[in-house]
Amino acid sequence: MKIPDPIIDPTTRAVASSREIALTKSVCGCWVVAMWRGNLVAPAWCRYVFGPRTPPYHVRTTVRLLPREEEFFDLFVAVATRSTVAAQHLRELFDAPPERRIAHVEAIKRLEHEADQVTHEVVNRLDRTFITPLDREDILQLASDLDDVMDAIDGTARRSQIFHLGLAPQGVKLLTEVIQRMVGVLAEAVGRLKKGDDVMKYGIEAKKLEEEGDAIYQEALGRLFETERDALEVIKWKEIYDNLEMTLDQGEDVANVLESITIKHA
Repeated sequence: MKIPDPIIDPTTRAVASSREIALTKSVCGCWVVAMWRGNLVAPAWCRYVFGPRTPPYHVRTTVRLLPREEEFFDLFVAVATRSTVAAQHLRELFDAPPERRIAHVEAIKRLEHEADQVTHEVVNRLDRTFITPLDREDILQLASDLDDVMDAIDGTARRSQIFHLGLAPQGVKLLTEVIQRMVGVLAEAVGRLKKGDDVMKYGIEAKKLEEEGDAIYQEALGRLFETERDALEVIKWKEIYDNLEMTLDQGEDVANVLESITIKHA
């Protein structure tokens, strides 16, 4: 079978290059030559249908856009793994004396930058991929929510330096411990997303940790206002508490997306 001459749009007279042409099989068994630009399949005028025969070996078919792109799962795992390491650094940061915190701040900053690059790769790959393993909106939402968790961890670490904080109160240490556990649970769920094994179970566990963190947050905030007499210290630590609680909320958002994806593909 010979590839036809370049396809011409009768409305614009635009010519499609051979690199935009690919062969795919229709439901009737015929081989269809289709042209697309980006992710959008061109309308009916640019398709030529040939008889039900196999294309010759010398025809170069385009397959990049046809298979389901599975690498998205690996990219999600890459972000979740970095968040797990960052959460550990955050906990160690507030366990350490003020003069030894800078190393943890720098480590979290580096991890956040790496996670941003992976998130950009998710978006770029989504733009290049024709058939995705999950709904496009779910891929974007999960990538965004995972990135938000990392950003929140990084934001808290940076504030610890900006505010020149002293020794952390017990409530902060408890919250960072819950965050570390929650991010680890979410990473486990993301790692199981490709096969769908026990994702719901880990999502439920993450939500329980969010509730546990909320209770710690409310009690610790009340204690801060009751015992701290320095107004400036109250302002500083309240913002730290608020950021830690926000990190838990954003982790819950990740759990919600994972549960939604699991239900759709059950």
